[in-house]
Amino acid sequence: MSTVSGFVEYPVENVHRLIEPGPVVMVSTFDGRRANLMTNAFNMPVAHGALIALVLGPWDHSYEALSDTGECVIAIPSIDLAERVVDVGNVSGGDVDKWQRFGFTPAPGAVVRAPLVMECFANIECTVADDRLVEDHGLWILQGERAWYDAAKRGAGEFHHRGDGTFSANAATLDLRHRMTKWRYLTGD
Repeated sequence: MSTVSGFVEYPVENVHRLIEPGPVVMVSTFDGRRANLMTNAFNMPVAHGALIALVLGPWDHSYEALSDTGECVIAIPSIDLAERVVDVGNVSGGDVDKWQRFGFTPAPGAVVRAPLVMECFANIECTVADDRLVEDHGLWILQGERAWYDAAKRGAGEFHHRGDGTFSANAATLDLRHRMTKWRYLTGD
């Protein structure tokens, strides 16, 4: 293994473990007959105004429903749901009703037909804003249309997949809002 200026070379195929995406989320879809639920850890905000990037490809059972309907719900679970959320990602919605098997509760949203996930502390109803990168990269740009939040369900907060089967929980918050002078409108001050 080579070194440069004291750094040890890191496998480039594992850089996703260094650049952590957004939190582990659940993606809810509805194909017109049945709702499906999947786990996703490759997502991130793209811009203010609720643009969200999500990697979801033909290898996922939810792909066809998202392609056909152009809508989904991104639900954000708290760390206390981590084991169930990981279990959801280990089976295909083509083989099993994940809602029933893992004890998640679908609820109607206001804008999209895909259901909200009642156990999650946040749900974002989304429509597809841009699908030009889907064929090559499985990358969807979604527009959040409505968002729902229940502070009581947040608990210890969201969690993140580190790309190797381990997860990190949100730790203590460092409040530097007073230093965000250029971005004051983002701080609520």
